[in-house]
Amino acid sequence: MGTLVWILVCSLHGLFWTWVVFLGGADRLEGTLASGCLISIFAPRWSAEGIRLFGLLMLVGTAIWFIIGLIDPAARPLGTVSHGVQ
Repeated sequence: MGTLVWILVCSLHGLFWTWVVFLGGADRLEGTLASGCLISIFAPRWSAEGIRLFGLLMLVGTAIWFIIGLIDPAARPLGTVSHGVQ
């Protein structure tokens, strides 16, 4: 995965979790089937505060993984694909 694609993917991921945590996404997703599809299979049972906490943890994790992926491209999904040729 190229650096530009990595930045785009992490930005979109971060925007989603920012919406969940800070912009009312947790309130909209609370108790819905969509929360089970977008967040976790257990999320429909969680309160909005629980969804926000999970979202905050995911936002922090995304930021850390983004930095690691910038430093070491092999840490990215599909970062280094070996085709068996040496």
